[in-house]
Amino acid sequence: MTDRTTPIATDEPTDEQTSAAAITVAVPPDPKKLRNVALICTAMTFSMLGLAFAAVPFYDWFCRATGYDGTTNVATSAPNVVGEREFEIRFDSNVFAGLPWRFTPVEKSVNVHVGEVKTVEYEIENLSDKELSATAGYNVTPGLAGYYFTKLVCFCFSEQTLKPHEKIRVPVTFFVDSSIDEVKDLRGAKTITLSYTFFAAKTPTKPLAAVDGTKAPDKL
Repeated sequence: MTDRTTPIATDEPTDEQTSAAAITVAVPPDPKKLRNVALICTAMTFSMLGLAFAAVPFYDWFCRATGYDGTTNVATSAPNVVGEREFEIRFDSNVFAGLPWRFTPVEKSVNVHVGEVKTVEYEIENLSDKELSATAGYNVTPGLAGYYFTKLVCFCFSEQTLKPHEKIRVPVTFFVDSSIDEVKDLRGAKTITLSYTFFAAKTPTKPLAAVDGTKAPDKL
């Protein structure tokens, strides 16, 4: 009588399966694919960086055109009445990356009453060996105060061009409209900060307004 033994099933992999699995895991990634992935990632990084640099001037133009985010008003005449409320006006200055200029306010801050016309100056210096042009963007904080911070004269109305190592002083004449007293959210405000940032310009452009105040846009 023949002895028949049924093989017992097991979940353990055979030697052949183990070897195949080991071979699969040991296969190195394709260098060509890795290079392609690296190139794609690098291209995306530079593209996003370029968009970021382009977005700053565009955002500044948008704010100046719409009055959004603390951009100021422009007037051609001064108010007739000076009020009692007083603000400390602080001045901030910045230069966008890549522009070799030094840009600072002559005075860090001044005190003004609503309706009082005040003139201050900023100093600009070209640190490079070539002539350069730039345009100043600006805003006011708190943002809501920008609707009541009004300029009569400003270097930001036109593009500024400086010769190599030239240093100049440029004026800003402004007042805070007395109607700011009617704004509930600003009744407790005592300080307003005027901030400028210079952006490099590739070619000179026609001024938006004369810096002597004879002509100014209705609103930036």
